[in-house]
Amino acid sequence: MKKQIIMASITAGTIALATACASQQTATKTTEGQETENIFLAENNNKYEIPQFDKLRYEHYLPAIEAGIKEHNDEIYNIVRSRVRPDFENTILALDNAGQLLESVEMVMGGLSSSDNTDELQKVMEQAQPLLTAHADEVGMNDLLFQRIKDVYDNKAMYNLTTAQERLVDKYYKRFVRSGALLSPDQKDTLKQINQDIAAAELSYRTNLLKANNATEIVVSDKAELDGLDASTIENAAAEAKARGKEGQWVLTVHAPSRLAVLTYANNRALREKMYKAYTELCSSGEFDNSENINTILRLRQKKARLLGFKNYADFQLDNVMAKTTEAAEKLLYQVWAPAVEKAREEVRDMQALADEEGAGITIEPWDYYYYAEKVKTKRFSLSENDVRPYFVLDNVVNDGIFYIAKRLYGITFTEMPDAPKYHPEVKVYDVKDAEGRHVAVFMTDYFPRSTKGPGAWMSEFKGEYNYNGANERPIIYNVCNFTKPTKDMPSLLTLDEVETAFHEFGHGLQGMLTTAEYRSQSGTNVDRNFVEFASQIDEHWAMEPEVLKNYARHYKTGEVISDSLIAKLDASGKFNQGFATVEYCAASLLDLEWHKLEMTDANVDIREFEKKVAEKIGLPREITYRYRSPYFKHIFGSSGYAAGYYTYMWAEVLDTDGFELFKERGIFDPETAKSYKENILETGDSEDPMKLYVKFRGREPQVDALLRHRGLK
Repeated sequence: MKKQIIMASITAGTIALATACASQQTATKTTEGQETENIFLAENNNKYEIPQFDKLRYEHYLPAIEAGIKEHNDEIYNIVRSRVRPDFENTILALDNAGQLLESVEMVMGGLSSSDNTDELQKVMEQAQPLLTAHADEVGMNDLLFQRIKDVYDNKAMYNLTTAQERLVDKYYKRFVRSGALLSPDQKDTLKQINQDIAAAELSYRTNLLKANNATEIVVSDKAELDGLDASTIENAAAEAKARGKEGQWVLTVHAPSRLAVLTYANNRALREKMYKAYTELCSSGEFDNSENINTILRLRQKKARLLGFKNYADFQLDNVMAKTTEAAEKLLYQVWAPAVEKAREEVRDMQALADEEGAGITIEPWDYYYYAEKVKTKRFSLSENDVRPYFVLDNVVNDGIFYIAKRLYGITFTEMPDAPKYHPEVKVYDVKDAEGRHVAVFMTDYFPRSTKGPGAWMSEFKGEYNYNGANERPIIYNVCNFTKPTKDMPSLLTLDEVETAFHEFGHGLQGMLTTAEYRSQSGTNVDRNFVEFASQIDEHWAMEPEVLKNYARHYKTGEVISDSLIAKLDASGKFNQGFATVEYCAASLLDLEWHKLEMTDANVDIREFEKKVAEKIGLPREITYRYRSPYFKHIFGSSGYAAGYYTYMWAEVLDTDGFELFKERGIFDPETAKSYKENILETGDSEDPMKLYVKFRGREPQVDALLRHRGLK
């Protein structure tokens, strides 16, 4: 996913990029009373202006935020006090370039709050969030500023604007309107309070989830109970037990590497059930219960939507993206829902038949799905995940997989910078250069789980790109994942799903690294939410291509390249279990939309009962649950970025499957196709309508049939 880490803008994001103001006071007192140079306010002499993580102190954040807000306010004042008639340069471009110091702080604080969120940083976040939200509202509801924007918007025809400039004018006008610029003073005050309360509830939701994720454990005292699990999972469980003061035992967590290993391979059915229930009950009760947060967020979002003239929050969110309406998003989901459910039921019948054949004496339950799906896959294709996993060494997947295709397609290379600043020892930093040796970007990777890191995988940036009027600022992009850790005897070996995740997040990274957009707010992944997953998901297709596999898939013990017969089995099984994958995803997407169409009252909604009613309405098979249940559905309740928008992945899959078929027709490394994709998709950002850009690349609008073929549903 493309991580929404920025906390303050006129839409709950921010306005621009960041460098320090030389006139600011650069020293900050630490908690011990010592003075230390504030990294955000001091000159950054690091190569490529990588944040000075090695010098970062918690005491730096709040003074830098206060200085950034002051600087931004001064810049806004200079825009609105001008007596020159508003135009693109003195109003829109000036606004796009304002707030750079503030955004630099937010990028670092927001990034670390997801990937290295200590107790100390959580306390800083609790103090910073109200300041940032209030400032965003003050900017977004500034009448004088909006009148200048509206003047440019109303008179676009007289300025002879480029396509990108006109699109930027439209973007700011609509952003301000959606931020409350047209409301009365009393309504603005109401919206400000709503935004503050939403931000607080979302922060509480994320904090609960992080703590629950780390606190939840399954302790095993008898190694025999771990029968079926691979050596690395068992070794990591022993190390986790030792770290938690339970040496001699094994601790399994709900982090993906541990959870999925148990659900897929544990022969102990009771252990599988225990793991399934531990995960699906996260934040549903007890100390970290998110029920109150969910109700608060939904109630506030509904008030916000209605205040801004929309029937519900789903309509508010969909109005601003390619889909335009809730009905359009639901129509797409239901196009694949019926064939996916039919396929899932077929999969359950196959699993039940195998369980009966083995004399298991069970009825397939949700905690049996991964386990028996793997058994059916092994029997049908003579292929088990454990047959291929030894070939997927993380370092090889990165260096000879994702970096390899980037060089073949776009001519870029990655050179590690071991001495570069990093926010955690596990982070790797790369200097990215083009075929002529020119610097393109800084790329960072952070791949392993830890107690301070949130679940899932994402891409974001510590510095954005800017290419206007001779300036050419290059970005700092990072990928964060939660992959299987190496052990003392074994490197990090990825599952098939983890390999695809690495390619997916790198696809986001490519859009961030290769962008050449003129304006900050249009660069990289600052695109239509329905479009942002296109670049990430199309990148996944290269992962299982034979030519690419033979370059990175080498056995960790022997160095043997993956065989043609094993590749053929991977290809044959590529559409296996897609009924399950499609149903659990679509169910979560439909649940998201149903939540945000709901007419909330003052009374709290029973989360479990609501989920049950939605499941009954859509006909969710008994053996499958939502990909994420509401109490840990961070995409939609941890922030507003993907709220009423989880369907986006399916929308983008229509584009990526249709688009990759062009590569397949012409050759997966065809230079002309790669050039067209790079120029029209990766470089352009939000400088033109996304459908027009897609048509420029593909030659026509996308067709949904490619998605159905790809998933084996047609």
